[in-house]
Amino acid sequence: MQLTHYTSNFKKVKHPITLVCDNITNAPNIGSLFRTADAFGIEQIIFCGDNIPLGKRMTKTSRSTEKYVNYSVEANINEVIKNFKATNHFIIALEITESSTELSQFTLETNQSIVLVLGDENFGISEHVIKLCDAILHINMYGNNSSMNVVQATSIALYELTKQLNL
Repeated sequence: MQLTHYTSNFKKVKHPITLVCDNITNAPNIGSLFRTADAFGIEQIIFCGDNIPLGKRMTKTSRSTEKYVNYSVEANINEVIKNFKATNHFIIALEITESSTELSQFTLETNQSIVLVLGDENFGISEHVIKLCDAILHINMYGNNSSMNVVQATSIALYELTKQLNL
């Protein structure tokens, strides 16, 4: 028998992970990030940039999870990342670079709270932000495309990171 929202017995867990979004401005993606953050028990989301659409188009895909997930909007991502570094967080960029590590090969070896930085839908994470990160992870791609939707990539990364945190 299929379980419902009311009959499932998932244990609620808060993971010490913050999502920091570098100029993600697509409303359906933002709504889906709320759903993903709620599903993985993430502490908070910080949207960085101008004109972050948190209105009706976002709530269509969030399914009210913005009511349960702590979030804020900040203009300057550099300040956000520097504040997390100053408070001893482990900063991970989800981006493919010349020196990034494949997610499946990454072992989380820290007791620090985690910040997962996610990039703009078109341009990825700003180069100056990448330089502030402690680790850069990418998801191996096996098809013709070299990237995937930010929400899909975030879901895959959070699955792996929360799996490792729960061991």
